[in-house]
Amino acid sequence: MIPSPNFPVTTLLALLLVSAGCAVGPNYKRPSAAAPPAFKEQPPVNFKEAEAAGWKQSQPGDAYSKGRWWELYNDAALNALEEQVSVSNQNVLQAEAQYRQAKAAVSVARAALLPVAATAPAATVGGPGDRKSFNLPFNVAWEPDLWGNIRRGVTASAATAQSLAASVGNARLLYQAELAQDYFGLHGNDGEAELLTRTEASYKEYLTLTQNRFSAGIASDLDVAQADTQLYAVQSQLMDLGVDRAAFEHAIAILIGKAPADLAIPPVALATSPPPVPLGVPSELMERRPDIAGAERQVAAANEQIGIAIAAFYPNLSLTGSAGVESSSLAKWFTWPSRFWSVGPQLAQTLFDAGRRRGVVAEQRAAYDATVAAYRETVLTAMQQVEDNLAALRILAGEADKVQQTVEAAHRALDISSAQYLSGTAGYLTVITSQATLLSADVTAVTLLTRRLTASVLLIEALGGGWNASQLPTKQDVMAQQRQPEVSDK
Repeated sequence: MIPSPNFPVTTLLALLLVSAGCAVGPNYKRPSAAAPPAFKEQPPVNFKEAEAAGWKQSQPGDAYSKGRWWELYNDAALNALEEQVSVSNQNVLQAEAQYRQAKAAVSVARAALLPVAATAPAATVGGPGDRKSFNLPFNVAWEPDLWGNIRRGVTASAATAQSLAASVGNARLLYQAELAQDYFGLHGNDGEAELLTRTEASYKEYLTLTQNRFSAGIASDLDVAQADTQLYAVQSQLMDLGVDRAAFEHAIAILIGKAPADLAIPPVALATSPPPVPLGVPSELMERRPDIAGAERQVAAANEQIGIAIAAFYPNLSLTGSAGVESSSLAKWFTWPSRFWSVGPQLAQTLFDAGRRRGVVAEQRAAYDATVAAYRETVLTAMQQVEDNLAALRILAGEADKVQQTVEAAHRALDISSAQYLSGTAGYLTVITSQATLLSADVTAVTLLTRRLTASVLLIEALGGGWNASQLPTKQDVMAQQRQPEVSDK
């Protein structure tokens, strides 16, 4: 088809102007989310003491602000393990690959804004006299973005890519926090093992004491049996700790991308108290939590889908053109009579679809509402996690003080009962009861330290671990073309 001479100059120009400035559908506005002015729970006493000594909530350490929050614990071994998570953890690498996939999808969506050119050279021989035909066509097709549906598709793809970039940050934080919890759990196990080892040595001394007293006729065989029972019980507890320690060590190996056989962590008892953590205010969680940032980007992507659905109510314009040369001889291909060309528009409009388009719009609006609710729920969950772990740290700190008093009292009770037993004024059952009370208090103290360190890790994770929304790639970043490495099958 050959159009009138005025079509390309007037009509086409008008359509281009329309396509450059018209986009149907709602403009995106970030949804609101409830954020109180301050957290309900207060930090534990040691946090307040640290602040009085010069630490400020609004001035986190350099390492924390750069995401290396684990350096707050001043543990070189933990630092070395944490650094490997971003490099070797397979779940983090999977999240990064999914982000690259989404980023490539932006380029795919963006390509629809430009014309598509193709060629299909052909040579045929046949018919009477072996007629020959050589054809070299070039075809161009373009669908102007009259109603903004293509641009909205690009924006939606970019928002999805940004959401997956936030997922990468969230995955790093999640597995780094999980590693720290396993690390403190492992060394808390080591602390309990060290305690039980000391207790085993003490119980062996008491067993020897009762055996000597039995041999001298001072004590009964019941005392020896009770001392044996105490010793065997501690030895079995000590052996059982090996199960949990092995599981912690294996989990840490997987988190840093190694086989369990390739990692051995020397036993070290916990000795560090939870460090102070920069808190800020609840409203800052929207900028400091990668999962919240990712949920917000999903809302933005869902908003664009509404506009795409609404654009289906408007007509689509397609511009196609073809040109080329056709001849019975290759030598005549580039002569003027061999040329051919055509150009023309096509306008398409759906007249009746039994309510399908209205249903799609309603579907996308509902999907948008669902993402808004998910976003707000993510914000509320983040605040709950912060409050939970602030409460845990405060309560456990107070409990640790009481347990320490219990340990000291239990030591005194054991000393007194042992002296009374040796003097013959008390039976060995009194000693056994004092031993059991002391061991229980000692184990509780070790367990509480592990729980407090774990709660501090969970608080750091709940606060975002130093992540910030400024780390998200911009729309221009996800649109940028990057050369990808060649695929290797090695």
